[in-house]
Amino acid sequence: MPRGSQLTVCLENKPGQLAKLGAALRRAKLNILAISVVDNSDTALVRVVADNSAKAAQALKRAGMKPTRQAVLVLSLPNEPGALGEASAKLAEAGVNINYVYGSVEKGGAQGTIVFGVDDLDKAVKAT
Repeated sequence: MPRGSQLTVCLENKPGQLAKLGAALRRAKLNILAISVVDNSDTALVRVVADNSAKAAQALKRAGMKPTRQAVLVLSLPNEPGALGEASAKLAEAGVNINYVYGSVEKGGAQGTIVFGVDDLDKAVKAT
């Protein structure tokens, strides 16, 4: 699944906001594959890849959030030293700029889900 869809929401930086997002996805019976939260003093930018992006967007809207959708590169990488470096090198060799990256892996798990925000998704998919 190299092409994925990421939802981004801006939340108030106060207690309970991430719980509200999680509850909305739970009610829709969706799993979070990867999540990133970047905060400042007033707000937090949450990027999330769920197992069904369209259903997740609807669930977040019903919860009063305003998700935006972006196409991203989603890779399953081996959970071993150098895997991120190798994937990043392939993108660099193809002339793809990585704007941001985040991911998740279960401790002791064999694979991790890594999300890349890139400047040219078509080139990135071909490179990986």
